[in-house]
Amino acid sequence: MKKLLLSFILISSYYSGQAPAGYYDGTTGLTGYALKSKLHDIISAKNINWNYSDLTNYYNQTDLDKYYDHDATNTTLLLDMYSEIPTAADAYEYTTANIIGSANAEGLGWNREHMMPQSTFYSNYPMYSDLFFVVPTDARINQLRSNYPYGIVGSTIYYTFTNSSRIGNSAIPGSTYTGRVYEPINEFKGDIARSLLYFAVRYEGKLGTFNFNNNVNPASDTNPLDGTEERSFDPAYIAMLLQWHNMDPVSQKEIDRNNAVYNLQKNRNPFIDNPTWINAIWGQTPDSAAPQSATNLTVTQNSAYFTTLSWTPSSSTDVIGYKIYQNGTLVASTKGNSISIDHLTPSTTYNFTVKTYDSGYLLSSDSNTASITTLASDIYAKDIMVTKYLEGSSNNKALEITNKTGHTVNLSDYRLSIQFPSGSNYYFPDPYELEGVIQNNETAVILNPNANFSCFTINQAKFVTAAPQMTFTGSNYLELRYKNTTVDAIGVSSTSNSSVLANVSLYRKANINQPTTTFNVNEWDSYASDYCQNLGTLSASDVVLAKNNQLKIYPNPVHDNIFVNGKVENVKNTQISDLSGKLFYSEKNPFKNKNGISVQNLPAGIYLLQLDGEVYKFIKK
Repeated sequence: MKKLLLSFILISSYYSGQAPAGYYDGTTGLTGYALKSKLHDIISAKNINWNYSDLTNYYNQTDLDKYYDHDATNTTLLLDMYSEIPTAADAYEYTTANIIGSANAEGLGWNREHMMPQSTFYSNYPMYSDLFFVVPTDARINQLRSNYPYGIVGSTIYYTFTNSSRIGNSAIPGSTYTGRVYEPINEFKGDIARSLLYFAVRYEGKLGTFNFNNNVNPASDTNPLDGTEERSFDPAYIAMLLQWHNMDPVSQKEIDRNNAVYNLQKNRNPFIDNPTWINAIWGQTPDSAAPQSATNLTVTQNSAYFTTLSWTPSSSTDVIGYKIYQNGTLVASTKGNSISIDHLTPSTTYNFTVKTYDSGYLLSSDSNTASITTLASDIYAKDIMVTKYLEGSSNNKALEITNKTGHTVNLSDYRLSIQFPSGSNYYFPDPYELEGVIQNNETAVILNPNANFSCFTINQAKFVTAAPQMTFTGSNYLELRYKNTTVDAIGVSSTSNSSVLANVSLYRKANINQPTTTFNVNEWDSYASDYCQNLGTLSASDVVLAKNNQLKIYPNPVHDNIFVNGKVENVKNTQISDLSGKLFYSEKNPFKNKNGISVQNLPAGIYLLQLDGEVYKFIKK
């Protein structure tokens, strides 16, 4: 039967009833790339990332064909967009049992198709198993599609498949790419466009590290990503996706799938919930005038391994970010007007400049130059480090990463790698990439989604993944890497560590304040399997107390309410813990409508108040 199409008006009102209450808070009034970044923050905040092997069974929840040849009673047959014939009986159909590796003809079996090819993100997690763009498709068509982009086929056609989808040379209007593309049938063009645009939102902040524009000749570059975090795709490709989105509105199948994936991953495709957001983000027309430069670039903090820069924002109205150059080389970008540049070398001179860029990706001239010579040494850790390793019963696997570097750390270039045995050899499977930021004096817990610890829940973890890195058995070597460089290590590579790492909880000793690439068990305290006291919190001996004068707390000692003086409206996260690390209070944007925190229910004692990573000690009477 024909796919049920719902109008944009119905969908726009429908999404609020499908997404949890408050899920899209903060999006009102936003347009353009500011809206895209806000949606990224929302859908990336709390995900459950499953193992690639888990997807096969999950397709019985997300991808059953209840819309065409079948109805709601179908509990076995998969919906395959590459072979589905919407107006007639399909030439072949599959259950999850029909999964195969490859095929030399249509109809022999199915396998998992990455709508954004694996080569884009090097097959790394969490992208590798994201249900929103990894779907079941016919194995032969999947194989022939290879890593070709979706597109519009021109006059040269190489393959036409049973439902009339086809592979041929590209005829995408305005595109320089002339290689092969896969063109789906009209029924699913909107579905595919919304999936790719989800990818652009979900992985904003990482898109520039992905594989794009690797070919000298743009005509043969199969990847439509353009290296930008905001626009994400080549302009001609964006225009095609918008056309597909508008011609093929959201269907009931997409709404149902969005809800089913949310039940599994705990995030949503915002463009199924609210289709108008696509045109609100990518329908803008940038101007042709380069933005004004940032001014007053200054160094606000200097240390041995990092420096913090700030500047007066550009006066232009269409600014979307700033690019930071270190000795003339681009090293970072930010939407704000301050940033910490890390991985510097002690006792070394650096020159920094900033360029403004706008929605048309036009660059301003350079700001003034800020020069620094890093300190010979400091009190901070030179990088983030693993501070807890929990290898418990069944799937009770957890890691805690701590930032004691003295500054906020961007996690986009960090990843976890694990080593598995293969006969008499060892290999590293696909890494798990971290994302977001970790504040100074903050911990981030990475948890297996099937863990069942008595003192820590899935909702408390910053990262939840069943990637190979969180399936360690106690005999595996684990690494925390920055780009391709090992930062911290647990265990010894190419050996069995079962006597040290099996069925234990390892806690880094309080006097160890630097990561190391050579594992030393003497740096760790060992506890029994499943022990997890104070996981995700720092004790007094772990933190560096605030040394800046930007915020002041009073009174101290305190009876009922502790107040903070300064720019409290900028504080995003606060916690109160005792000296053992036990957490008593946590709140986001705590000073939105007040300038104090009630502590009247706290027992008398000494506590730590953490404000965006800066820690203040106070006494409760």
